[in-house]
Formats: sequence, C-alpha cells, structure tokens
Amino acid sequence: MTRAAVSRKSSWPRWARRGLMENIATALIAIGFLMLFQPFVLSLYTYSFITMLAGTVMFIIVSKFPE
Repeated sequence: MTRAAVSRKSSWPRWARRGLMENIATALIAIGFLMLFQPFVLSLYTYSFITMLAGTVMFIIVSKFPE
C-alpha cells in the first residue's frame, strides 16, 4: 500500500471542520438575503449587506479547512 492510499484523520476538532462550518456560513448568507428582502424592519435591511459579506468571507476562509 502506498503512502498516498492511506487516508489520514484530521487533527482539527470536529466543530472546526469544513462541513459544519460551510453550513453555518451558508445559513449566514441566507439570513442576510432574507434580511435584504423583508419589507418591515429598516435596521434588518441596513445590516443585511454586512451579514451577507460576513457569510461570504467565512465561506471563503472555511473552504480551506480540512474535510
């Protein structure tokens, strides 16, 4: 068996791996989207761009995490 065929376990904690964190980032982007398109509360509309931007930056960073 070659070295490349052996799968290694990640030493990262389970909560800091890509799957969970990508789901959280996607949910943050979705919340920002809903905040943008709701017609009732102006403060939610105001912070929708910041929320979507934070989710997008988080997704970009998390995509580099191990599986």
